[in-house]
Amino acid sequence: MTGDTEPSAPAARAADRPAGTSAVVVGGGLAGITAALALADAGVRVTLLEGRPRLGGLAFSFRRGGLTVDNGQHVYLRCCTAYRWFLDRIGGAGLAPLQDRLDVPVVDVAKPEGRRLGRLRRDALPVPLHLGRSLATYPHLSLADRARVGRAALALQRLDPADPALDGQDFGGWLAAHGQSERAIEALWDLVGVATLNAVAKDCSLALAAMVFRTGLLSDPGAADIGWARVPLGDLHDGLARTALEAAGVRTELRTRVGSVSRTGSGRWAVEVPGETLETDAVVLAVPQREAHGLLPAGALDAPERLLEIGTAPILNIHVVYDRTVLRAPFLAALGSPVQWVFDRTEASGLESGQYLALSQSAAQDDIDAPVAALRERYLPELERLLPATRGAAVRDFFVTRERTATFAPSPGVGRLRPGNRTKAPGLYLAGAWTATGWPATMEGAVRSGTGAADAALRALGRPRGHLFGTVAESDYHVPSADDPGPPARVPEGSGVSLRGDLR
Repeated sequence: MTGDTEPSAPAARAADRPAGTSAVVVGGGLAGITAALALADAGVRVTLLEGRPRLGGLAFSFRRGGLTVDNGQHVYLRCCTAYRWFLDRIGGAGLAPLQDRLDVPVVDVAKPEGRRLGRLRRDALPVPLHLGRSLATYPHLSLADRARVGRAALALQRLDPADPALDGQDFGGWLAAHGQSERAIEALWDLVGVATLNAVAKDCSLALAAMVFRTGLLSDPGAADIGWARVPLGDLHDGLARTALEAAGVRTELRTRVGSVSRTGSGRWAVEVPGETLETDAVVLAVPQREAHGLLPAGALDAPERLLEIGTAPILNIHVVYDRTVLRAPFLAALGSPVQWVFDRTEASGLESGQYLALSQSAAQDDIDAPVAALRERYLPELERLLPATRGAAVRDFFVTRERTATFAPSPGVGRLRPGNRTKAPGLYLAGAWTATGWPATMEGAVRSGTGAADAALRALGRPRGHLFGTVAESDYHVPSADDPGPPARVPEGSGVSLRGDLR
């Protein structure tokens, strides 16, 4: 009946916003979307500006003929509490479910038939026993290597990733000093580390590696259970995200590049876009580090040139469409081959016959600029070695997607270069996986950075809110698992570390 209906959620939030409380978020990747949602949910009027015609940053989809293609394979882990919150917030959790229990097939093409397949999987036992049976029977390591891996894992568990001294050390040197053979590094440490860190062990900061392995494998039995989207990434990070932003009252402008960000005479902020100047109380720069450097006003950071010292690392994705099914698992990892991880993307792509495989190649410096013909000549024979069923199958399509600056490089010493969310300019904040989340460039890190920037802005605006999810660094943190949901995580005041444990 007219006059008796309750106001909508966006209308209720709008009514709660004090006049003049506004924010502009520059960048529509996961960090920017998260910052915009967190600010809007707290009652701030938000405008989100994105230069591309879509949201989602580097986790997006596009059309190729009749296929919907993700630019790269992205997964997350059960311990990724921030990204899981993000999925819930946009209504997409059911479209990217988790494994009931960690189970990764690992195929070594250099071994004879009958010894090629191993599995990394967990049992419903306490840490570290949850991986004990898997490692004890893992055929890709010798008995001596298996024993030494266990000792190194216990030593890793004792490290404090927040210790600044660890940031300057390389993970490969630490592994060698703790008895890890080249084979153990290849068959276990790099198998996981390259996918999550986008670097081999020798090129990676010990601090970042310690945080990833301690959290993903040594914090809780269910922490490393893998989740991935069963729909195109664009359905989540663009479609559902846009719907959530609209419902929250966020004004979203695509194809809108920001020319400059500056202070006004009244102490507010002016954001210049083509044909318009937006005045606002707060600005969140949620763009890559080089772009952020170009937009920072003088004095915003003590050493802005450090942003340009943060290196980048590439990811190459190889897409192959066969005329028949050649892989009967959702994914697998490979050893003894340039192939790293293979995912079945048939259903998500909309392919109605045959099978579509995506090869996710992290730390791809050697191949990132290779011609498609050369990549085809190299990788199709490798797939025949890895998957015997491909030998009689016809290749309907072969193409590649390249992200030359997919992530920041997790090199030793990178921690000192990464800025926090706050700047020295009141009302100006930074977000992005490259900021000081304590984690490598992952979806989890991006979401964490967005909430960190939003929280900093809200405190300055006098509208602080409670944390949305727990920290993975606390010793009493419990990751809900399929075996034991457990109590809710205790949320320490001021927590801000994170993990996006995705295999990109």
